[in-house]
Amino acid sequence: MAKQKARQQKKIKKRRSQKNDNLKTHLKRTFAGLFVLIILVVAAGVITHHLILRKQPVQPVGIPPAVWPPKFEIYPEEKVSPPKPAPIPLPELPGKLPKVAIIIDDIGYDRKIADKFLQLDADLTFSLLPYTPSQKSFARKVSQKGLDVMLHLPMEPHEYPQVDPGPGALLTSMSPDELIIQLKKNLDAVPGIKGVNNHMGSKMTAVSSQIYQIFTVLKQRKLFFIDSRTTLNSICKPSARLFQIPFAQRDVFIDHIVDPDFIRRQINQLVQIARNRGEAVGIAHPHIETYTVLREMLPDLQKKVRIVPASQIVHPIS
Repeated sequence: MAKQKARQQKKIKKRRSQKNDNLKTHLKRTFAGLFVLIILVVAAGVITHHLILRKQPVQPVGIPPAVWPPKFEIYPEEKVSPPKPAPIPLPELPGKLPKVAIIIDDIGYDRKIADKFLQLDADLTFSLLPYTPSQKSFARKVSQKGLDVMLHLPMEPHEYPQVDPGPGALLTSMSPDELIIQLKKNLDAVPGIKGVNNHMGSKMTAVSSQIYQIFTVLKQRKLFFIDSRTTLNSICKPSARLFQIPFAQRDVFIDHIVDPDFIRRQINQLVQIARNRGEAVGIAHPHIETYTVLREMLPDLQKKVRIVPASQIVHPIS
C-alpha cells in the first residue's frame, strides 16, 4: 500500500509540474506576442507621422507661416515710403555733411559675423542682447575700439507668447517691482553701454505707465534711448520729452528683407533722409549680405554723410 501511495503522489507531482510548465510557456508566448504587437503599433505610428503628417511643416498655432519664426519685429503698418525730399546740394566741407547713425542690432550670438562688422572702417554702433554667449567679451572689444555699445532691450510684442523676445524680456504682465528688477539686471548684463533701444516691444512701448518706469531708470543711469519703432502706437518720443532723456528714433530698417539690392536701396533712402533733415538713424542686423553691401558702399557713402556713433545723434526733445 505504501508503495502504491508513493507512486500516486509522484504522478500527481508530475502532472502539477507539467501544468506549471505549460502555464509558463503560455505566459511567455503571450508576453512575446504583446511585445511584438507593441513594436508593430509604434512602428506604424512613426511611419504614419513621417509619411503623412510631416507632408506639411508643423507650425505654432495662430502664427501665419510667412512670419514664423521672426528674426525681429517690424510693424506691418510701415508700407508707405517717406516722401522724396527736395534735392539739396551737398556741402563741400566734410565736417558739415549730414550725420547718420547705423546701429547693428541682435549682437551676441554669432561672434564671427559681429567681428566682421567691427572690422569695417566706420563708426558703427553695436546693440547687444542680454544673456547671449558673447555679449560681455564683445561689448568690451567694441568699447576698446572707441565705438558705442547699446543694450538691445527685449520687450513684449503684440504676438507674445507665440513670438518670444528672448531672455530678460520686459512683459506688460510684470508688477512695477518685477519690471524694475529685470530692467536693472538687463542693464548690468552688458558692460559699458551708453544707451538702449528696444528689441521687439510693439506692445510694451505703447503702455505709458511701464515706459515711465523704464525711463525713470534710464534717467537715473544717464542713458539715452533710441526707439526702434516697431509700432505706430509707440509713446516713447513723448515719454522721452517728459523725462528729458536724450532720444532718437529709427528712420530706416536697412535689411528686413535680406537681399543685396534691397539693402542698397534702403541705405540710399537713409542718405536721402539725412540730407533732408541733417541726420538719420538706420538699423541693420548681423547678416552676411548686410556686411557685404556695407563694405562695398562705405567709400562712396562716407563722401555723402558722416557715419557717427548713436550717442552723437540723440538729443533731449524740447
